[in-house]
Amino acid sequence: MVELIKMTTPAQRRRALKEAGFNTFLLKSEDVYIDLLTDSGTNAMSDQQWSGMMLGDEAYAGSKNFYHLEKVIQEVYGYKYLVPTHQGRGAENILSQIMIKKGDIVPGNMYFTTTRLHQELAGGTFVDVIIDDAHDSTSEHPFKGDIDLGKVESLIKKHGPKKIPYICVATTVNMAGGQPISLKNLKELRKLTKKHGIKIMLDMTRIAENAYFIQQREKGYEKKSVREIVREICDQTDGATMSGKKDACVNIGGFLALNDWDSFEEARNMVVVYEGLHTYGGMAGRDMEALAIGLLESVHDDHMRARVGQVAYLGNQMMEYGIPIVQPIGGHGIFVDAKRFLPHLTQDQFPAQTLAAEIYLDAGIRTMERGIVSAGRKPNGENYYPKLELVRFTLPRRVYTQAHMDVIAESAARVLDRRDKIKGMKMVYEPKYLRFFQARFEVL
Repeated sequence: MVELIKMTTPAQRRRALKEAGFNTFLLKSEDVYIDLLTDSGTNAMSDQQWSGMMLGDEAYAGSKNFYHLEKVIQEVYGYKYLVPTHQGRGAENILSQIMIKKGDIVPGNMYFTTTRLHQELAGGTFVDVIIDDAHDSTSEHPFKGDIDLGKVESLIKKHGPKKIPYICVATTVNMAGGQPISLKNLKELRKLTKKHGIKIMLDMTRIAENAYFIQQREKGYEKKSVREIVREICDQTDGATMSGKKDACVNIGGFLALNDWDSFEEARNMVVVYEGLHTYGGMAGRDMEALAIGLLESVHDDHMRARVGQVAYLGNQMMEYGIPIVQPIGGHGIFVDAKRFLPHLTQDQFPAQTLAAEIYLDAGIRTMERGIVSAGRKPNGENYYPKLELVRFTLPRRVYTQAHMDVIAESAARVLDRRDKIKGMKMVYEPKYLRFFQARFEVL
């Protein structure tokens, strides 16, 4: 479809941003020219997906679209059991509730906002076990999503395997800049966890992008298809949460996939409480059909080459302008290093939040903060201080053209030219959970 968009004046953008409390999440969509806030639910569906929407079986129980989705997940990912949810965080909630007990330790390759919150609400404590290179935006390590096995072994030795319900492994780690995990590392982790009887649960929201990076960067996978690599990743794990709003290009939908019957039984009971019946889980039949088709399309090599290629184009344009970004270029967006972009601001002055606001003011481009605001607070109330302070330029799939990429890069370059004049911010409103969605700020 074609959507009518409007150009705004600098005065209009200043007014809109002030009304939004200098938080790009609180901007009205109609005031945004190029929307790079997220790739979640903002992609363009294919003609096949739109056709599938017309085949929605909206029966309350036993929709044929559920059984189609179940078949696709079993064939593409290899998991035995499907629990559909309205989106990824619904799956995270159920997984956390059925597997985590108070006092448990949940290791993972860098936190994600909603994932960690669900783990904490269930009584667990997240511990970051990603390799140190992931916290260095200048490191060229090809698989910065990899897990440091030494860190995992230390946790097992300290707490014991019974205190670790599972290890949470994310593909193309979001908070690290869309950085992939290697199959070599995942297989080594699998050997370690089998020895101690610990499960691996995958956050496979952008698994197809990770598979593409393995195909391009990991020795021995050059001639394997994205789909084959995706299946090999899943085969190393015991289950997965999925937000279908990314790889599968749908506007809503997700699932929890499991291999263990007992865990599935618990999850199937929980989904009825929190989401909907176990054969729709918060989705309409038409949404399940579009999701099934989108999952199949996501593992096509040509599609993934074009998707990641557009991200790489924008990243290379930015580097030509001297803009400091996370390297190597990730899968779903460009992550600008706000600490290096605005070195005169302290982390308590919210440099990434400030930079996201300045990018919007320049050209009406909406981006997202991924730094101290997103990191939130520890259970004791103190701020987390992540090493990375990033602004995420997230590219929706099949939406924008090369010309849009040029506009984005040029805008970031203009902001870079005047960065010495940019002032930081203070937070004037903070909600209890996931503050980056609704917090409000003022310019210092």
